[in-house]
Amino acid sequence: MFLLRAENVTKSYAGVRALRSASFELRPGEVHALIGENGAGKSTFIKIVTGAVTPDGGAIEINGQPVRENSPSFAKSLGVAAIYQQPALFPELTVAENIAIGREKSGLFGLVDWKRRRRVAEELLARVGAKIDPEAFAGELSMPQQQLVEIARALGANAKILILDEPTASLSEEDTNNLFRVIRELRDSGVGMIYISHRLEELPVIADRVTVLRDGETIETRAMDEVDRQELIRLMVGREISTVFPKEKVAIGETIFELRNLGSRTARIHDVSLSVKAGEIVGVAGLVGAGRTELAKTIFGLEPVDAGEILVRGNAINIGHPCEAVDHGIAYLPEDRRKHGVILDFPISSNITLASLKILSGYGGMNFRRERELAAEYTRRLGVKTPSIHDSVSTLSGGNQQKVALSRWLVTKPSVLILDEPTQGIDVGAKSEIHQLMTELAGQGVAILMISSELPEILGMSDRIAVMAGGTIVKVLDRAEATQDKILSIALGHAGTN
Repeated sequence: MFLLRAENVTKSYAGVRALRSASFELRPGEVHALIGENGAGKSTFIKIVTGAVTPDGGAIEINGQPVRENSPSFAKSLGVAAIYQQPALFPELTVAENIAIGREKSGLFGLVDWKRRRRVAEELLARVGAKIDPEAFAGELSMPQQQLVEIARALGANAKILILDEPTASLSEEDTNNLFRVIRELRDSGVGMIYISHRLEELPVIADRVTVLRDGETIETRAMDEVDRQELIRLMVGREISTVFPKEKVAIGETIFELRNLGSRTARIHDVSLSVKAGEIVGVAGLVGAGRTELAKTIFGLEPVDAGEILVRGNAINIGHPCEAVDHGIAYLPEDRRKHGVILDFPISSNITLASLKILSGYGGMNFRRERELAAEYTRRLGVKTPSIHDSVSTLSGGNQQKVALSRWLVTKPSVLILDEPTQGIDVGAKSEIHQLMTELAGQGVAILMISSELPEILGMSDRIAVMAGGTIVKVLDRAEATQDKILSIALGHAGTN
């Protein structure tokens, strides 16, 4: 008996085949991982299962029932629910109201039974182990709390098939472990879960089986304990990737960028001292709340500096606005690309040239021909996969969106490049390409400051590693002496780290 069975599902968009021959099975009480590079067809497949998209061909069964005309409401009635990377709660409504949406029927004369609504919300929240006030507004909750509310809402709608799309992309290790506890309890109760993640190291911890999609086709389905990370990468990309971290030795030049006792009360950072040389990649590690992103925002003029100095090529500079940072050769790729890295509704060309409007405009007009030339050049250079530079960025995969966001700053030809979680939420192939580009930029003499929560990335790409805790840099390690244990020990403030 399968909760879900899909065979040879196909789907095309404007002649482009998104799914060629996708097959997938989900058993009751199973966590089945679905993986593949961006553009492999995972999102299209999930949209078909949830009824948001109609397939061109193939067969789908849910709970043994053939599904010929699916829709979101019909899929929901069959027990299908999806939890996406960005929670879809109504921020202005309470937790109890969000849980009630779509499942609660009004009482006599259309009146709401408020006591019952709260009681049901409390029961569902308790089921997922969430200590959340049902009367709290959803918009005031943290990302992990919002995810638990969405899971509680799905269980309230009697979900039997739960789709988790990149559920840990923005979670700390503690929140991830709590989510895994909830997933295991749901599995034990018979709920089947489709688990989508680019974090391959998570899969042996939480998944029972794994299915690999590549170019819209199901390549293979394996028991999780029968396959290792390297084999999964080979199945995903169709070739061997010798290393995801193509770090190469490049000539290290003079100090380009320096912080001296930098502080910002608003950003809650203090006494930050650090230097980055030409051709050097300095990684910034630390636990959630250590102040890494806040440091980047302060350097780029998004938070005010009220102590210390920022120096570029030995000269102290004042940065009160991002435009001033750009004028001094500093570029910043933010953590959340969808909110701050790209403008989803804008064309690819406009996104790429957005930080370079000064060189594209003059006499009150815009040089659109030059804009198209620059967009075409950087789209080609970074390997952005798109039919046209005039397409909206929203049509691109996560990895390609990240390349567009990075292109915007490369057009400005920065001497200092700050990268905040540059490969978060993108597949292993795109991750390798971003890392290769970082290596090339370092070879051209760019000073790179890379913030990352992934210690393998920090260790694999950094020449030196600055460890932050409590809003300051507590220690800087050379590449040769750095280990995961040592970085974590320093970040946690443990003794014996010298």
